[in-house]
Amino acid sequence: EALGGVRRGGWRRGKMGISRDSKHKRRLTGGKQPFYRKKRKFELGRQPALTKLGAKLVRPVRVRGGNIKMRALRLETGNYSWGSEAVTRKTRVLGVVYNASNNELVRTNTLVKGCIVQIDATPFKAWHVQNYGVELGRKKAGEGEDAEAVKRSKHVLAKIAGRTKDHALDKVLEEEFLSGRLLARVSSRPGQSGRCDGYILEGKELEFYKRALMKKKKAGK
Repeated sequence: EALGGVRRGGWRRGKMGISRDSKHKRRLTGGKQPFYRKKRKFELGRQPALTKLGAKLVRPVRVRGGNIKMRALRLETGNYSWGSEAVTRKTRVLGVVYNASNNELVRTNTLVKGCIVQIDATPFKAWHVQNYGVELGRKKAGEGEDAEAVKRSKHVLAKIAGRTKDHALDKVLEEEFLSGRLLARVSSRPGQSGRCDGYILEGKELEFYKRALMKKKKAGK
């Protein structure tokens, strides 16, 4: 007879916790490992956060040693780094476009470490205008300079001229700025740190993921 989920024998029925141990797995040779102890508290696992795209909602979770993890349930912004320019800006995350592990995480806009997201390019455009005096995302070459009507001193103009002298922007990345959306990779762990930070894709890495997205688009037709 069960009393409050516990039988008179003393064992609890039907309670299988999430465990992170490796004792239930087979050896490298294929042999089974013997069970010589019960589960331990330090081997416990918890339900995945499955952080969604939406208004910020972060919950603190007490963990081993009295430490606190920040479990993000919903996030919509993050700090993203533009590596080649050594600049970081806070920007909006617009959506998840690729995940190597699971397409379901793309469909449900689930933010996890390593996923590819689209971010708003506006903060980086504003920085580029301020730093180089050229507005990105213009189809015609001369429109960027005309749009910038802010008066600058000769000293500032000389600094800008020095910066633009040997500066060259990646052509593939320049095309991304035309759409106003940049591809970026999430490098933080939203379910552990409560943040969705990452870096803008450039060079070979950007080309790789552009090809992967095109391949996925063609397969969907």
